[in-house]
Parts: sequence; structure tokens; C-alpha cells
Amino acid sequence: MSAVRDMVEAPRGAVFGWDVGGAHVKVCAVDATGAVLDVAQWACPLWQGLDHLEHTIGLVLERWPEAAMPAARHAVTMTGEMVDLFHDRAEGVREIAGTLARRLGRNVRFYANDAGWFTEAQCAVGWRSVASANWLATARWVATRVPDAVLVDIGSTTTDIVPIAGGHVAARATTDAGRLETGELVYQGVVRTPLCCVAHRIEFGDARVNVMNEWFATTADVYRVTGELEPLYDLHPSADHGPKTVAASEARLARMIGRDAHEATHDAWRRFALQWRELQLREIGANLARVVARVVASQPGLAKAPLVGAGCGRFLVAALARDEARSYIDFGGLAGVPEHCADWAATCAPSVAVALLASQGMTEASENTEEHERLRGAA
Repeated sequence: MSAVRDMVEAPRGAVFGWDVGGAHVKVCAVDATGAVLDVAQWACPLWQGLDHLEHTIGLVLERWPEAAMPAARHAVTMTGEMVDLFHDRAEGVREIAGTLARRLGRNVRFYANDAGWFTEAQCAVGWRSVASANWLATARWVATRVPDAVLVDIGSTTTDIVPIAGGHVAARATTDAGRLETGELVYQGVVRTPLCCVAHRIEFGDARVNVMNEWFATTADVYRVTGELEPLYDLHPSADHGPKTVAASEARLARMIGRDAHEATHDAWRRFALQWRELQLREIGANLARVVARVVASQPGLAKAPLVGAGCGRFLVAALARDEARSYIDFGGLAGVPEHCADWAATCAPSVAVALLASQGMTEASENTEEHERLRGAA
């Protein structure tokens, strides 16, 4: 499903940027001049089967029939290859690339880092360049607008922290494994993250208590109670498949510490939610500090460089900027998109970035895939 809002018709020859994740598909339409026309997001639980991706592609083509035309071009990035539907990441890249190419036609290219744009066939050999490269597409585009910054993209499931210095991406790692090691990838988001992954002990009332290691509640419950999660971006079922109301979220939060919602007031549960918010913000902030500390020795300008916020959780990026006395730049404002989809552009930043990068000159797929992979090495 996607949020209901007005559709903007895409012209012939438009470029469609796709970000195929494990839980959502995000698509951006830009015209031949590189102007953003429209952005949309659909829930797509890819771990449950490729038929969900097939169905979502159909919904995209319903929204923009022009995307099925021979003149349409498609630029794709992905993270969905990591889901446990696939035996390994190589298979995931092949299956996702094959599904998209079959449905969208010959004008489909896959973002492949420094190797350029790959065809479906090249993805089989060069899968390492395609896998989980959406953060890099976003950072590369941001670097063309803000030479010194830290991109922080907080989505439903993960957080990307990417330093940009002198107009270049200064990330230390490129793979998920490497980025988890450096702190540039934090596996926490504002919708799908189980709360037992955020903290093991927390304060409630006058006591400090253990947290139940059960999937009783997610971060979406926290931000429904604080009022910061927009319903339009809250697309996945709650932990108990119950309502997504404030009252139901309070009940799920209460279960995390062995209680029922009626045992405390609404104000008490809001204070409890704010504690979870603070703990998550602290974890993301600690990783931000690690990433900046590594780069600032050679790039001192990053010590107080602005934070560029993206993702449906970018309200936390704005909070981090305030805490660190940094300026804050919203990705939607950077992209210069129409007001009707500025929030969506920031929420779906990688899809916007690949569309804009492609509209500036999508090249033919690299003919040097094997050599590039040899130099890059195994992930």
C-alpha cells in the first residue's frame, strides 16, 4: 500500500528512480530536465516472496502508466538483496534485477557505485557494486550541493551516517558488513525496529527495570505516542497486528516492562515513550560521533558541518543537529522539489538521488565489470 495523495503525470521520456528495499519500494519520477515531478512509497515485505515485488511494480505502473512506455528510463538501487528470502546477496541482486528488467524493459540500469550503471546481465557478475548502494547514491548527489556535511538518513529500519568532505563522499566502508563496523550503518529506524533492540533496561516511574526481550512493540509505537511519526509513512503492521492508535501503542509499550496500559496515565506513558526516544537518539548520536571523529582529523571542517536529514525519521536528525549546535538541512529542500512532494522526496531520498543522477547522464553499463570486481575484492 502507499499513502493516498494526488498523482502527478510523468511526461514521455521521464526517468524513474527506484529504491527497492526489503520492506518498502520507493520511486521518484523526474522529467528530462531533472525536475522532480512526483515521489511515492509502497510497503513491500520482500522477505515474504518475490510476488510482493511483482505486485508493487504493478502498483507503480498504475500510478504512472508512462513508466511502462518504451521511452521511459529506469534507474534502480537496492537493499532488498539482504532479506532472508534469498540464499545469499548475489542471488538477491540477480533476482531483484531480473524481476525489474523483465517488467520494465530494456531501459533499466542499476546503480553500481564507481562502476557506473549496470545492465541486468552485468549485475550477475558485479553484484557487489549493486548490493546496498542506495546510501551512496544519496550521498553522491548531496555532495554536489553541499561540499561539507554529514548525511544522516533515518528510515523505517536503518540509519545511514555518511560524511561528505570537499564535495566527495568520505565514507570509510562500502559494504553493509564494513559500515556496521565503522558505525556508518546503524540497524535502527523509527518504524520497524523492535524496542528490545534499543535498550535492555529503562526507567519507569521511580524504578529502573529490565526490558522484555520480546517483539511486543516497535519504535513506531514510540513515535506514535510522541506524535512525530507521520501516518503516511507508517505502512507496516504493528507488532501485534493491532490498531496504530496512541492508546494501542501505549498498551504495546506497557508490555515491554510487564505492565498493562491502565496501570499508568497517558502522561506517564508519553514520558516513557520519550525515554525510548532519548535512548535511540543517544545510540545514533554515539555512532555519529564515531564517524565524525574518524574524519575530522583530516577534514576539520566537519566538526561543525551541517547535518543533512533524510528518511521518515529525519525529525531525529534535526534533534541531533540542535544537540550538537549544528545547522540542519532537509534533503527535500536541497532537491528543489515542488512543495507537494518535498516531504516525500526527503523520505525517499535514494530514489530521488538515483533519478537525478541518471537524468544528468545515465551511461551505458560498464564494460569493465570483472576488472572492477577484482580490484574491489570480496565483501
